[in-house]
Amino acid sequence: MERLEAIVSGKVQGVWYRDFVVVTATALGLTGTAQNLSDGTVRVIAEGPREKLDALVEHLKEGPPLAKVTEVSHTCVPAAGEYHDFSITRE
Repeated sequence: MERLEAIVSGKVQGVWYRDFVVVTATALGLTGTAQNLSDGTVRVIAEGPREKLDALVEHLKEGPPLAKVTEVSHTCVPAAGEYHDFSITRE
């Protein structure tokens, strides 16, 4: 189990991006959170098997129809096991 920590840049707030992440990550069987940040980016933390996290990264690059993703910077570290589902976190 690993933990993906990603920052998504572009037009990703106000376009249902976090909801898209929740639905996609849940379908992949991942746990974690999606959060709008004050600088206009979205932070995604997801935990699960590496191949599922890699699949999530590919989805993050696309986003929902109204989004325009310009960059997804991410890293993987060992999972902390602190999440039990996937949800939206408020800043």
